[in-house]
Amino acid sequence: VELVESGGGLVQAGGSLRLSCAASTRILSIDAISWYRQAPGKQRELVATITDNGVRKYADSVKGRFTISRDSAKSTVYLQMNDLKPEDTADYYCFADGLRLDYGDNAYDYWGQGTRVTVSS
Repeated sequence: VELVESGGGLVQAGGSLRLSCAASTRILSIDAISWYRQAPGKQRELVATITDNGVRKYADSVKGRFTISRDSAKSTVYLQMNDLKPEDTADYYCFADGLRLDYGDNAYDYWGQGTRVTVSS
């Protein structure tokens, strides 16, 4: 299975983007799925997480601006990013923690390939 991100691009400060992360095949469940980002020269950091039971957590730097959501039927997770700032510029990655393809399967973790977000001032 692959996680495929999309929705990145170039936007002016104050603008919005919506990132998507879709599984390449039908899955049974994911314990939690997160968005991470990595800016040039910096370490990868956690941006937002949504658990299997719908609990959401956000980094302080994005609270009130970003919203993580999911469409379980489509095995897709979204990151709505509003009021973007130049410091949000980074490659954004989705990460699936505890993904199971079918009943009885072991759970595995997967990373997407990343999508670039550039916010101009």
